[in-house]
Amino acid sequence: MAILPISVFGDKILRQKTKNVNKVSDELIGKIRNMFDTMRNAKGIGLAANQVGFSESLFVVDLKGVEGYEKFKPIVMINPKIVLESDEQTVMEEGCLSLPNLRADVERPSIIKIKFLDTDEKEVELEADDLFARVILHEYDHLIGKLIPDRVNEDVKNILKDDLKKIKNREVEIDYEITVK
Repeated sequence: MAILPISVFGDKILRQKTKNVNKVSDELIGKIRNMFDTMRNAKGIGLAANQVGFSESLFVVDLKGVEGYEKFKPIVMINPKIVLESDEQTVMEEGCLSLPNLRADVERPSIIKIKFLDTDEKEVELEADDLFARVILHEYDHLIGKLIPDRVNEDVKNILKDDLKKIKNREVEIDYEITVK
C-alpha cells in the first residue's frame, strides 16, 4: 500500500490531457492499487490518474461509503469516453481532493453513458445516473485538464478566487498528503 501525494490547484499536471493506455501491465495495476489507497486515505470517492502524478487516461471510483451506495463495487475506468449525456441537468455541490476545502455548485447531465476498458482490457459500456454519473463526469474532467472552476460562472469564479490562491500557495489545512510547491 502506497499513499501518494495529491496534486492541487496550480500544479501543471492537472491542466494536461492524459494519454491513452495501450496495455494494462503489472506496473499499471500497481498504480491503480495505490490510487485506491490514496483516494480512501483522503476520504475521496473518485480519483483521476493525473491527480497523483500519472499521465495515463484512467480513474477510480468507490462510492460504497456513501449512503445508498453500500453495495457499490469499486470500479476502474481506463481510456473512458462519454458517449451520451442526457439533456436533463442537475446541480449539486461538488468538492475535489485537488481543491481541498473548496466546494461549489456544478451543473452536469443527470444521466450519462460511458465506454471504457476494465483491467482485463475488456470494453465496457455502462449507463450511470445521479451521484455515480456526477463522479464519472468530474473524474473525466480531470483527464481532459478541467477543474470545478471551469464549470462555474464568472460570479462564482470570483468568489472562489481567494480560496484557489490559498490552495495554490499550500495555505490550507488538510489531513492528507499533497504535492510540495
